[in-house]
Amino acid sequence: MVKIEAIVRPERVNLVVDAVEKAGCRGFHLFNVSGRGRQKGIEVFTGRAGDTAIRTSLPKTLPVTVVPDEMQEAIVSAIIDAALSGEHGEIGDGKIFITQVADAIRVRTRERGESAI
Repeated sequence: MVKIEAIVRPERVNLVVDAVEKAGCRGFHLFNVSGRGRQKGIEVFTGRAGDTAIRTSLPKTLPVTVVPDEMQEAIVSAIIDAALSGEHGEIGDGKIFITQVADAIRVRTRERGESAI
């Protein structure tokens, strides 16, 4: 099993959710987060005089799912295709992190492993 965490633009999250569902993902969690990557924030206009400020922490959404190993590439491809802005993408489109999951346990039934997800 693998845990897939993706940092995506909030305005793309519905597209990402639809794409992972179509790819066969049965469950996921969504977290609203803020942070920054290499971009180190953006310059925004404040006030009427053209004043600017740097926002170093940007809003993002973090979809998280755990899937069987054989679904990993399909889910990752679905996330990339849905999260990509424009034809070639833009800075800030996001990142995907994949980690191995040693075990999963469904509390109600005590099922373990892939049957618990």
